[in-house]
Amino acid sequence: MKISPDITIVFQIANFLVLIFLMNMIVYKPIRKMMNERKGVVDGLSGDIEGALTGAADRGKALEAGIAAARSKGAAAKEVLAAEAAEKEKELLAQISAKAASELAVLKAKIENEAREAKKGLEAEINIFASAIGEKILGRTLQ
Repeated sequence: MKISPDITIVFQIANFLVLIFLMNMIVYKPIRKMMNERKGVVDGLSGDIEGALTGAADRGKALEAGIAAARSKGAAAKEVLAAEAAEKEKELLAQISAKAASELAVLKAKIENEAREAKKGLEAEINIFASAIGEKILGRTLQ
């Protein structure tokens, strides 16, 4: 069996070319168009996602920096308050010590005065007590 080319081969080639052209117009071009549109949308969304991630990372860094600044500011304020409290404590202790010292001095002076007065009173009465003791021991009155 021998194949001999005839006019039908030309019709087949023409039919093939027409079908390729029609398939390209009806199927391939719309599919390629949709795929290009989808690629554009995906690329746009990818860009948006990258932008959002970058923005979120920047906001995260800014937030961390703000937190660190607030912590350092809080620590500094805490130190200032602690120093002020220590100074106030020293002042109060000095006031209390001064007040206690003055009250102690007043009490010492009062006790010394009372002791002096008691001593004077006892010295004045010592002769009377000595005479009374002597009378009791001797059993007679002393002059």
